[in-house]
Amino acid sequence: FSLEAAQALLKDICAPWVQDLQLGVEKIHPANEPGGTGALLRMKFSERLCREGGIVCGQALMAFADTAMVIANLAANRGYRPMTTVDQTTHFMRAVSGCDVLADARVVRLGRTMSFGRVTLSAAADHKPVAMVSSAFAML
Repeated sequence: FSLEAAQALLKDICAPWVQDLQLGVEKIHPANEPGGTGALLRMKFSERLCREGGIVCGQALMAFADTAMVIANLAANRGYRPMTTVDQTTHFMRAVSGCDVLADARVVRLGRTMSFGRVTLSAAADHKPVAMVSSAFAML
């Protein structure tokens, strides 16, 4: 499962409004890498994603984390497999403004019917954590 395949799938399977987030896949983490299979994505900063005060809104961050976990699951499956989010819990740690956001998404456990993962969102400017996300997906 290549970086190019992941980027192409972002365009093929994501809703138009998710594509408006201008997400990019920067790295695919192989299974033998510390932390396990996953992906590193970037969400470009845009004033359209901000609420009052120039802070990137939580809704954009949650959608970003969900999409990053989809790509991590596709990497773990070595290609496309239909899935749907069953649960997502987000713990916001601090506000982020004026910079891109990175999502390091890792598959914790991939089963036949379910997948569990975690995402660390961080500010690209200083790499400090912004949010921690845990999620579960039903593999269809």
